[in-house]
Amino acid sequence: MTQISLLGCGWLGFPLAKKLLQHGFSVKGSTTSANKLVLLEEAKIEPFLISLKAEETQGDITGFLENSSVLIVDIPPKLRGVKKENFVAKIENLIPHIEQSGIENVLFISSTSVYNDDEEHVTEATIPNPDTESGQQLLATEKLLQGNTSFQTTVLRFGGLIGEDRHPIKSLAGRKDVENPDAPINMIHQDDCIGIILKIIETRSWGETFNAVAPFHPTRKDYYIDKAIDLALAPPTFNHEKPSVGKVVDSSKIAEVLGYSFTKLDF
Repeated sequence: MTQISLLGCGWLGFPLAKKLLQHGFSVKGSTTSANKLVLLEEAKIEPFLISLKAEETQGDITGFLENSSVLIVDIPPKLRGVKKENFVAKIENLIPHIEQSGIENVLFISSTSVYNDDEEHVTEATIPNPDTESGQQLLATEKLLQGNTSFQTTVLRFGGLIGEDRHPIKSLAGRKDVENPDAPINMIHQDDCIGIILKIIETRSWGETFNAVAPFHPTRKDYYIDKAIDLALAPPTFNHEKPSVGKVVDSSKIAEVLGYSFTKLDF
């Protein structure tokens, strides 16, 4: 039985871990919350309390990585608020542990924020030029992992994450002067996130970079107003004084290389 270590059993990682179990994998899962250890154990996920810091990696990281052939890194940079963290330094501290564990393949969950919004259309061949701190740290981390020859890393760049319990209209409803009304949306449903990750593992598509965004790109204005009406929420209003900037993220490589078809196109 192939064993996978999943660093970060949060909004995406926890249902992903459960789906991996259904597909016959053995899963070790990490959390930073001691209260969540029981939840993981009840789901048949071997639980570990792991916390990555800029100075050190805390917890039984050796046990967490031991005997696994794949490591999935699904922890977002914490760059908002007062306590901003150095995400690149966290991964730098993690890498020696990966090397020592003998793990062969790493799947790093990144973001389409590595591309600049000034681009009109981006593919994996587009040279990333991030204009946010989050995008810059993610891109630096991608390079750090993919440049390591001790293991092969596939980078998966997700767009905006959508799920049954997560939708941006809930925070945008009723807001005034929302910017970029004519910019295209680039989103992906949780179900497709999990489906694509499974495809990468099953097809052993390592050493690759994939954009992962549903092929559905209406303008922000059209999409959010329609979604607000669908959910009986107050529609936002938009600021048309400034020119809209935004990119269309092309995910056609997902179909070409993985043979994956998106299941959620209306969210």
